[in-house]
Amino acid sequence: MQKQTSFQPVAPGVSRFRDTCNVYVLRSGRGAVLVDFGSGAVLDHLDELDVDRVTDVLITHHHRDQVQGLARAVEAGARIWVPPVERDLVEGIDTRWETRQIDNDYDLRQDRFSLLEGVPVTGAVAEYRTTRFGEHDVYVLPTPGHTVGSVTYLVEVAGRRLAFSGDLAHGDGRVWSLAATQWSYSGVEGLAATNFSCGVLAGHEPHVLLPSHGEPVEEPAAALERIRALVEELARLRLDPPWRFDHMFRQPWEAVTPHLLRNRTSFANSYALVSESGGAILIDFGYDVSTGLVPSTDRTARRPLLWSLDVLKREHGVVRIEAVIATHYHDDHVAGMNLLREVEGTQVWATANVAPILEEPTRYDLPCLWFEPIPVDRVLQLEAPVAWQEYELTAYALPGHTLYAAAIGFEVDGKRVLATGDQQTTGVPRGILNYQYRNRFRIDDFVESAELYRRLRPDLVVSGHWPVQEVDGAYLEQLHADGVRLAELHRHLLPDEVDFGAEGAGARIEPYRSAAPAGGTVELDVAVRNPFERPAIASVRLAVPAGWPAPGAREAELEPRGEVVLRFSVVTGSEPRRRARVAADVTVDGTPFGQLAEALVDVE
Repeated sequence: MQKQTSFQPVAPGVSRFRDTCNVYVLRSGRGAVLVDFGSGAVLDHLDELDVDRVTDVLITHHHRDQVQGLARAVEAGARIWVPPVERDLVEGIDTRWETRQIDNDYDLRQDRFSLLEGVPVTGAVAEYRTTRFGEHDVYVLPTPGHTVGSVTYLVEVAGRRLAFSGDLAHGDGRVWSLAATQWSYSGVEGLAATNFSCGVLAGHEPHVLLPSHGEPVEEPAAALERIRALVEELARLRLDPPWRFDHMFRQPWEAVTPHLLRNRTSFANSYALVSESGGAILIDFGYDVSTGLVPSTDRTARRPLLWSLDVLKREHGVVRIEAVIATHYHDDHVAGMNLLREVEGTQVWATANVAPILEEPTRYDLPCLWFEPIPVDRVLQLEAPVAWQEYELTAYALPGHTLYAAAIGFEVDGKRVLATGDQQTTGVPRGILNYQYRNRFRIDDFVESAELYRRLRPDLVVSGHWPVQEVDGAYLEQLHADGVRLAELHRHLLPDEVDFGAEGAGARIEPYRSAAPAGGTVELDVAVRNPFERPAIASVRLAVPAGWPAPGAREAELEPRGEVVLRFSVVTGSEPRRRARVAADVTVDGTPFGQLAEALVDVE
């Protein structure tokens, strides 16, 4: 008598269990690796496959129909692996429920279609790499669309490449949900990401798609191409002017010169300086493919990708990405750097004024910081030429858009080029000076940068978000005149008797964010500015939460318009607390300025 089973075979040693989603079981002797988990009912039927235990659960995305039973997997001792961007939507979902904006909500991602209570995970899967799970080598391919962080798992079984594609595709030319692809109010980011993901997945030539819902797709190339065409047509009905997703997918790089390429689909612009040897240096690398970027800035919405590198290698003779240089620290210029290092072995280079922010972002109260530290492999000294292949690159201080920025100068194909990040708009009749006060803007910064441009006299300026600028004398003089006038206007408008600079910051505390155990100690450095044109004595005391011991006040003598750093040891309270506030109350020469700066401390 044939044994009854709740499983359908899809490949030798691979079975499907129908639950709230398709749960795929990859046998490894008496153990099994699962792709997605559903309600967890699969655990009640493992004996039908002569399987004793589940060793690992690989999650394609965070939606509840994939993961709602994960607590059972934890109880069963299985290791749980999730997409990197979505770890907080599984393990950290309790905090997400506590903090996620609900009122007046324009973030339409289905991030609340998640676990009701968090479960611990073993780790995040390593994207763009192959990892051994049980008896199977599993390649993890990022495929956003249904969710921001979705992945596809590619596994070779009996000579066939299986693609466990989650909810990216459903049948021939269909997706499981269109509502899930609308990540923002009236936006098409998820449709764009779906289009690109289907193209990237097709390039890996799977023999069969195994979706989270529905039947196996035996002709993946045709099915994925049909999805791409239909979602592009759908997006065109919402966009003005219409985007051409397929053109962007196939030709992301355009030539500035034969050996200098601009990724016109990235956000911000990334540039590739290509050597005759096949090596390349990238200048900035943030979010590849801007059409798939969610208009939200939290971690679950921000995902670096490496989509354009395949085209760079295939179409432009690049065989290795040797280094990536940051013009400044903003996330849209650096988000992909850690991933480049991990996958391509790329070194991260940064100037001496940018490297500290990349390596220790929580120390600084600055906007647009990337979420994780970015180790710097090589620190470039300003105004010191660096030889690479047939090129020589020189970095220059470029304050203005942010204090922590550099211009990168080099010559390629007979053109003197200066990469200036986001300093000013380019490619328009009159460049707009792009300054943000919280970036530590100083009144004369754009005068200094204009003088640098006049000294270097580049032929081309390439920038972070705008077209290439051909440089002539009139352009250089206009930048200088605009910088001078900008400084004059600030001096006319700001008080002259009390000068806290353009940013209006009389004090800062570093680290801005820190953590300590209950009853532990945090070391805080308070930088205080003398706003007067005379020597002065600054007095600083810290305001700490109730129940914390208050450290004693400190005094220091300051030169006119000078600055001093005072260190305080702060002992935390006995109760755990998230984001406890500590403020620096500043008095200079008897003038009380109040709590000019704060820092956040997590008590664990």
